[in-house]
Amino acid sequence: MHMKKVLIANRGEIAVRVTRTLQQMGLIACAVYSDVDKDALHVQLADEAYALGGTTSLESYLNQDKVLQICKDHQIDGIHPGYGFLSENAGFARRCAQENIVFIGPNPDVIEGMGDKLNAKEKMLAAGVPVVPSFNPGEDASPETYAKEAEKIGYPILVKAAAGGGGKGMRKVDTPEQLGQSLEAAQNEARKAFGDGRVFLEKYLANPRHIEIQIFGDQHGNVVHLGERECSIQRRYQKVIEEAPSPAVSAELRQEMGETACKAARAIGYSNAGTMEFLLDDQGKFYFLEVNTRLQVEHPITECVYDVDLVRAQVQVAVGEKLPFQQEDLKPRGWAMECRLYAEDPSHNFLPCTGTLAVYEPPVGPGIRCDSGVQQGSTISVHYDPMLAKLVTFGHDREEARQRMVWALGHFPVLGLRHNLPYLKAVLEHPEFQAGNTHTHFLQQHTIDSGPTQVPKSGLVALAHFLQQQKPAQATTAQATTPFQELGPWRLQ
Repeated sequence: MHMKKVLIANRGEIAVRVTRTLQQMGLIACAVYSDVDKDALHVQLADEAYALGGTTSLESYLNQDKVLQICKDHQIDGIHPGYGFLSENAGFARRCAQENIVFIGPNPDVIEGMGDKLNAKEKMLAAGVPVVPSFNPGEDASPETYAKEAEKIGYPILVKAAAGGGGKGMRKVDTPEQLGQSLEAAQNEARKAFGDGRVFLEKYLANPRHIEIQIFGDQHGNVVHLGERECSIQRRYQKVIEEAPSPAVSAELRQEMGETACKAARAIGYSNAGTMEFLLDDQGKFYFLEVNTRLQVEHPITECVYDVDLVRAQVQVAVGEKLPFQQEDLKPRGWAMECRLYAEDPSHNFLPCTGTLAVYEPPVGPGIRCDSGVQQGSTISVHYDPMLAKLVTFGHDREEARQRMVWALGHFPVLGLRHNLPYLKAVLEHPEFQAGNTHTHFLQQHTIDSGPTQVPKSGLVALAHFLQQQKPAQATTAQATTPFQELGPWRLQ
């Protein structure tokens, strides 16, 4: 099978990142965009760009009919879904196959099977993969049954949605008295978010590490793993900082977890890129959490440590080629960290922020990578995820990667709206993070004081230039002003 044109059914940094690899492979990279994104960076960089119309996700990037019609009208051979939006939509993957469009991802049946967490757990148990003690209500979903099984598992427990993820439809329950209300709240939230109100119970592990294994399979039955990523620094079940490898995983444990992940992938007939997520307790025991049937947000740190291009491999496997690497070829080197830079206000419960990026200058230097979907002058709207960039650093060891990240965060001027950059820097400088003592409740248990924002000198120079450009041509000034005096409504955080 051969492809010439690939449509990236996504936006933001992942669309930019996929575009670059497609172009390097000699393929025509096609962008789609909503009305809000008509001037977005991913549109500017693409070889071809087509309007979806609308402003909301449902009207644009989730509109299957529009995406597929664009493919028909412009002789597009393949679709890369990125992450989010349609990336784990089995129905969309099936429609691509019906239209003879290559879906650059796993088989639709696998997507569907792993998207249902209850089904996924059953498949893993059958494959001999360790699973966190849980209860699937099946047909008997009465409050009495939940209460009885919760006592068997032992409190605290988690109520979790059977469909979807991202922390939606999830509640921690510490006592039997809280169970009824938590069940109702989780079911309602799951129903609104996923159209499926089913929930199950799962044992709550006190302070586990979140360890995920990057897997990759092809259509010829070959499966490999590319080591682990630690994603324990989370807020509201959303990852904030990731690193590879994990300071808690030995070479022996890496091999065991990797072999387990590959065994699980073979059991479900997995092809293309995917991630097996596990929880690791303080005794060194790991338990299956879920399978993400797509490219992960944090895939760049694996690319750094294993010196691979996962998007290139995705395309190769999707057209029927064998994996471009074998297990014996995959040897980790060095250490990588990733920070997710968001337009949000840490001082106001991380409220998303909107506005124009008056100054935006990603740092450059040895061992620094910045995957970004915005640029100076870009406007951050209310309609989509407020991620600005993924900042990645690489070093010979963990401390070198950490030090580079601290430097990079301190030399990344972002002005025009509030953001979490100082907060990220404060986490990296926390003594417990420096020591590698991380777990999924790290941010809840430690006070993170980001202190006053320090604006790099380059940012002040760029800001002064920006403000100068905004002045009307006929304007005159009676006295000199500083960039801060001219800043107006913009904030330096």
